[in-house]
Amino acid sequence: MLNNKNIILGVCGSIAAYKSAVLVRLLVKAGANVKVILTPDGANFITPLTLATLSKNPVYTQYFEEETGVWSNHVELGLWADLIIIAPISANTLAKLATGICDNLLTAVYLSAKCLVYVAPAMDLDMWKHETTQNNIQKITGFGNTVIEPGTGELASGLHGAGRMAEPKEIVSFLEHALKKSMPFFGKKVLVTAGPTYEAIDPVRFIGNHSSGKMGFALADELAKLGADVTLVAGPTSQKATEILKRIDVVSAQNMFDACTAIFEQTDITVMCAAVADYRPKTISNQKIKKQDSDFNLELEKTVDILATLGKNKKPHQILVGFALETNDEENYAKGKLEKKNLDLVVLNSLNDKGAGFKSDTNKITIFNKALERRVFEVKAKDEVAKDICNAILKIIQ
Repeated sequence: MLNNKNIILGVCGSIAAYKSAVLVRLLVKAGANVKVILTPDGANFITPLTLATLSKNPVYTQYFEEETGVWSNHVELGLWADLIIIAPISANTLAKLATGICDNLLTAVYLSAKCLVYVAPAMDLDMWKHETTQNNIQKITGFGNTVIEPGTGELASGLHGAGRMAEPKEIVSFLEHALKKSMPFFGKKVLVTAGPTYEAIDPVRFIGNHSSGKMGFALADELAKLGADVTLVAGPTSQKATEILKRIDVVSAQNMFDACTAIFEQTDITVMCAAVADYRPKTISNQKIKKQDSDFNLELEKTVDILATLGKNKKPHQILVGFALETNDEENYAKGKLEKKNLDLVVLNSLNDKGAGFKSDTNKITIFNKALERRVFEVKAKDEVAKDICNAILKIIQ
């Protein structure tokens, strides 16, 4: 969820500022681009050098950095951010956010930002419980900001109670969950298949195809980025998912059928992107078949039609998307597949289109919906194609 997000971390004057170093490290580890704004009081508790080293970016402390002669543009910083997290936020800065006081770079960036803002308070228990502080909390939440509640425990004063800043791991988990909840596929259970299947001839040889799995993995990643709970059923492939999802590795068409049918009933959306073998050897040799002087005949039988089976069992609330890779009479075959297999969308690839097909980093697709409405897309990178397919699914949901 935080991968490639631009995050501004505000650090205020509090002993809990030491935790901000761990927080920066965790955000960077999650793939975020982090810029730190340190208030003058915050600099009394943690050094800019520490935060700059961990964030791999300069730390901003004031509008004009005398040592470098650089002007810190608060408007640009506010617009750059996908989200702002102020952790720790002191009672002082909390009051400024509630009343619009703008006397340092952090508060100026806050007032310039158009993104989500999260605050993690840290203060002594009496300060936290004070009516003024609680009124300020209500004010800033009324502005659309989110408060990550402080924990209870031993405080710097020696007292015990509420006021401890949430732990960095808790903050990162909170941010990830909050971002996921705002995504269009949040709450949707999605099944994606990807890659080829291998149908064994003997312990050494198999029938397969040239599918790399790139398109299916791009789809699984994009759906996960958009908040879906994704299960990826992958045939033999070297591809790796970049997002957090459940992956089930299979080899044959029967393996893929078993994996898909086991979870299909619990899914909201299924995208069958795998290139599943249509035929398999009728018998499999237990030993490697030796080369013979005479011709060798291999008898084949049909594999189970996974897409047709899922289409037959599909409930009204479920969405089923299929792929059609064709070499001739492409659109008629795709439309026929859409109707025969009870699909909601079919994504057509033609091997006659330059930049489409197996192993390529690009693809060119045409999407048909149930009404046989047709939308043609230009050649794009497969991660961009995945976005187009997700948008087509969203139109059905909405």
